[in-house]
Amino acid sequence: MSRRVLVVDDEKLIVKGVRFSLEQDGMEVDCAYDGEEALEKIKSNEYDIVLLDIMLPKMNGFEVCQQVREFSDVPILMLTAKGDDMDKILGLEYGADDYITKPFNILEVKARIKAITRRTTKSAKQKKDAAVIKASDMTLDTDSKRLHIKDQEINLTSKEFDVLELLVKNPDKVYSREKLLQLVWGSQYPGDVRTVDVHIRRLREKIEVNPSDPKYVHTKWGVGYYFKG
Repeated sequence: MSRRVLVVDDEKLIVKGVRFSLEQDGMEVDCAYDGEEALEKIKSNEYDIVLLDIMLPKMNGFEVCQQVREFSDVPILMLTAKGDDMDKILGLEYGADDYITKPFNILEVKARIKAITRRTTKSAKQKKDAAVIKASDMTLDTDSKRLHIKDQEINLTSKEFDVLELLVKNPDKVYSREKLLQLVWGSQYPGDVRTVDVHIRRLREKIEVNPSDPKYVHTKWGVGYYFKG
């Protein structure tokens, strides 16, 4: 089954080149040239991944990402200016799964797309008996990547879910930021440990009654993070 990709950029030559290259690899590609068009397409279609530029007319990439995260956990690969660390951090804050800097090598884009979609579809191939994890008043469905606390569903991004799943499966085991980065994002991921901190903070904001005094995801100062059910 071919991957379905949405490419969002107001530079039509870039979109045309990316589309052609991805289609050569058998991917199905849709295009959008501003933030509002992108949001509408994501609402009305199912995509395996979204390539989202930050600088867009009508609605910038951060705003699009933030709104998408209110209704979807589709993987988002942000396109950022070279060397602009703040854009990368903000993109992760708003719910992006990964980022790539412009100008980019199309081979790297393809590799990132394949890596991200492979990770996000992996759980669908797991056996059903391992699909549901219960811990305390929390239920994680690893097939659908859905989280319920008591009777309330909590909407997590793909990466937030992956971090929580790893911690829940290994209660009281402390993972360093470096280890979490390696296990969840992969050893080839070019980002740094701030990525982990951003995702832990966002995760706590969603699942904890009081994020500054967490019940589930705890910090062992100077060492790392762990789950306590």
